[in-house]
Amino acid sequence: MHRLFSLLVVPLLAAATVSTVGSSAAAHPSKPFPARIALPDGFTPEGLTIGDGTTVYVGSVLDGAVWRGDLRTGRGSVLIPGTPGKPKAGLELDRRGRLWTADFYTGGASVYDPRTGARLAHYQFNDGSNTLVNDMVITERAVYLTDSVRPVLYVVPLGPSGRLPAPTAVRVLPLTGPGATPDAFNNGIVALPNGDLLVAQMLTGQLVRVNPRTGGSALFDLGGYSVDRADGLVLRGRTLHVIRNLSNVIAVVRLNGAYTAGVVQREITGPQLRSPATGDLLGSALYVVNGRFDVESTPSTDYDIVRVPA
Repeated sequence: MHRLFSLLVVPLLAAATVSTVGSSAAAHPSKPFPARIALPDGFTPEGLTIGDGTTVYVGSVLDGAVWRGDLRTGRGSVLIPGTPGKPKAGLELDRRGRLWTADFYTGGASVYDPRTGARLAHYQFNDGSNTLVNDMVITERAVYLTDSVRPVLYVVPLGPSGRLPAPTAVRVLPLTGPGATPDAFNNGIVALPNGDLLVAQMLTGQLVRVNPRTGGSALFDLGGYSVDRADGLVLRGRTLHVIRNLSNVIAVVRLNGAYTAGVVQREITGPQLRSPATGDLLGSALYVVNGRFDVESTPSTDYDIVRVPA
């Protein structure tokens, strides 16, 4: 997340319906999901992830608060209260349902119970100087986190059945090749089916493939298309959504079978996109959070989640 970026606004979409049983349900069709969900004023969001059912979590890059809401009703409240100087960028849920947060300029990551908000673990990667722990991807064996000002990935290995490791188990994976380009601002990250990791470079406008064992990297071929201001990445199958914050564009990319190149099929734009940061998929819809990085955040600045067709 984490999280100075631009997004695209989305047309109002007919939403997914809820399974119903019986004639009375047929007589009262489900209400469409809201196309826009308001977040608390002044929240300054960056990371977003969708959990069980229609539950959504959004983190604040201002003070690290985490808001939990329902995409069906549009209602929600703060699950984890904010603490000044403790911002959160990317959010992700692991396979055991635990909520992970990239703790931005404090140089670490935290793990929470998504029901109670209780912190389960914390991992510190550095001393908190010259660091922006920005986004993450969780695989079966490890959690990988980007640092937007250091040419490294942070790795938290997971034990059998996803067991959380000791704080000392974390390691730093130095990047080589284009992944280590100075001032590239490595940001969003996803895991490709072939075992590589794909990282967005916000300032070079490139995507790079990273070997998670060696840190070696290579450019991902987009046929000359620039993903300038690339922030969040969302992957399903061979379809990749590149959320370009300050450009207010979401690029929809079709990946090749080797996961080494992709073709941009279309761009999603629109007035509802206001510096979108990150997103996640639910059914046929992509939900993105508007970070509004082009305006000064004040206690009265409005923020929201918007729904776009995936």
